[in-house]
Amino acid sequence: MADIEYDNEAFFQEYAKMTRSQRGLADACEWHMLQPLFPDLQCKRVLDLGCCYGWHCKYAVEQGAAQVLGIGISHKMLDESQKRNADPKIEYRLCSIADYDYPAAAWDCVVSNLALYYIADLDRVFANVHRTLKSGGTFLFYIEHPSFTAGVHQGWVYGTNGRLLYWPIDNYFLPGERVTNFLGCEIRKQHHTLTQILMGLLRIGFVLEAVEEAEPPANMMDLPGMKDELRRPMLLVKATEEKNIKYNCLRFTSHDVSASRRQFQLFMFSNC
Repeated sequence: MADIEYDNEAFFQEYAKMTRSQRGLADACEWHMLQPLFPDLQCKRVLDLGCCYGWHCKYAVEQGAAQVLGIGISHKMLDESQKRNADPKIEYRLCSIADYDYPAAAWDCVVSNLALYYIADLDRVFANVHRTLKSGGTFLFYIEHPSFTAGVHQGWVYGTNGRLLYWPIDNYFLPGERVTNFLGCEIRKQHHTLTQILMGLLRIGFVLEAVEEAEPPANMMDLPGMKDELRRPMLLVKATEEKNIKYNCLRFTSHDVSASRRQFQLFMFSNC
């Protein structure tokens, strides 16, 4: 599991230098799109899969959550969570996403940020999350877009002048392990196609409320390398657990939600 790399001291120190590590959600380029997708958390129970520094756990408590559990398998990350984002309503637990027991109908909201691309069997995780959510509960996750994980060594091709030329993609329809270098360390991720991700949710019984290809906000465009984040996407998905509802028609639509971006939602209709 890649989380083990976060216990590598050299890797952990490099990770700690990242802007999102130092300043939290406000400086995470996806936050302006992720935050509006959260449901009302007042008096709710929230599970965070791969909680990192605990930023989302603390946010849930700030929004009125009654109980929050953040899990991960990096001792260093969990220690950092306790230092930065401790709260009586938050429990940080050393446990992998695969090994958590997912008690039935236990949580109102399950969130996962930049963690699910380390999971080979996404369908199993989706089934577990579906089971552990209360009826009408929300599953919200942010994951590397398949065009990102299908990138050749997940790196840019450079011109002779050092300019970034393009982001190469290969073997898109061959899911499985991808090896890349991140912060000087070899990292093993799992590539899944967009069809596998979205249809995996639908087959389990989730209702997709939103699918967004995340882009950085305008106020971050002056940061080094941020404009290049417009050249290949990341992915946000919001799904709701609904029991005993079947849909036989899918339709994509879009609408403006601000002057700077568009939100893409996938709607399901029972009579088409």
